[in-house]
Amino acid sequence: MAKILLVEDHEEIWDFLSRRLKRRGYEVVLAHDGEEGVMKARTSRPDIILLDMNLPVLDGWSAARALKSDAETSRIPIIALTAHAMSGDREKVIQAGCDDYHPKPVDFSKLLTQIGAALGTPPTP
Repeated sequence: MAKILLVEDHEEIWDFLSRRLKRRGYEVVLAHDGEEGVMKARTSRPDIILLDMNLPVLDGWSAARALKSDAETSRIPIIALTAHAMSGDREKVIQAGCDDYHPKPVDFSKLLTQIGAALGTPPTP
């Protein structure tokens, strides 16, 4: 099953998502700030990254740009997780290098569909 790098600083969210994703058969690697996320993307080679945009140390916008500008990580799909759900926010995360956008609060079934689409696989039932 696919390896997911979850870059999220809020314990309730990373705990909820990592447990549910693991139950669906995904391998989950956690990072709690943008700098750690970039480092773990380079070392753990995830199949997909779920990236919170409001992170400490290095924000998600900068992390996405760093990952997409690095030849080793540029092909990894990134789904932005963000509380920003205003008009134009989707376009901003795409411009930062993310491949898709998921507003918080997380709709887990929709997120699974987005993960499947990014990986080119159907979602796990």
